[in-house]
Amino acid sequence: LSDFTIAVIPLGSGNDWVKSFGISKNMKAAVGLLKDAHTVRQDVVKVSLQDPAGNDTDVRYMANVAGIGLDARVCEIVNRKKEQGYRGKKLYVSALLYCIRHRVPVSAKVICDGKVVFEGKYLSMAFGTGRYSGGGMRQTPLAVPDDGLIDVTIIPELPMSVIARKVIRLFTGTFHKVTQLTQARCSEVVVLPYSQADKEPLEVDGEVIGRVPARLVVLEDQINVVVPQALS
Repeated sequence: LSDFTIAVIPLGSGNDWVKSFGISKNMKAAVGLLKDAHTVRQDVVKVSLQDPAGNDTDVRYMANVAGIGLDARVCEIVNRKKEQGYRGKKLYVSALLYCIRHRVPVSAKVICDGKVVFEGKYLSMAFGTGRYSGGGMRQTPLAVPDDGLIDVTIIPELPMSVIARKVIRLFTGTFHKVTQLTQARCSEVVVLPYSQADKEPLEVDGEVIGRVPARLVVLEDQINVVVPQALS
C-alpha cells in the first residue's frame, strides 16, 4: 500500500472523507493539489463479514468510517433516495431523524483487541479512522487517520428524551463528551450479534455490504494521500 498515492476530487453529496484532510470541495482547488503533490499517510482498515465459524467472508477496505445499526440504516435510506435523484446534506439529517423515531434496539457483543468492551442492546455503532460521515456528522470526532487505530463509538439503547438532547453533538464535534456512550480505540474490532434477529446491516464508507457478524482490523501498511501543503 505504501507504494500507492491517491488524490481525490470531491464530487459526491456528502464529501465527508476529504474534510479530515482539509481538501477543498471546489474542483479547481482540488485539482490544483495534484501540481504540488504534498502527501500524508492514511490508515486502511480491512472489513470482513464473518461466517458462523468466525471465518472472514466478504472483504472490503475502509478509509473513513463504517457503521452498524442505525448508522447503516441511514445509509440505506440515503442511497435509495440518491437513486431516485435526490441530493444534498438534508438527505442525511432527515434519514437520521426517521431512523431515530423508528429505532429498534438490537443486541451484540463488541470485542476490541481481544477485550470485551460492550455487551447488550445498542442503537448504533461507528468505527472510524476519519472524523466525518453522513454529510458532516462526527460520530468519531477524535479519530486520527494515521495512528494505526480504529476509534469506536457505541450508542446504547437510550430514552428518546436523552437522544433528543444529545443528537446536536453529532454535528458540533462534541459527541465524544456524551457520557452514555461506550468508546474505545483499538487495532481490531469484532462485532458478534446475539441472535439471527440481531444481525444488523453494516456499511463501509457509505455503502451497505451485508450484515454482522463482522471484523475490522487496521492493516500494517498505509496509503499516501495528496493533501494541501499545510497538512503535509
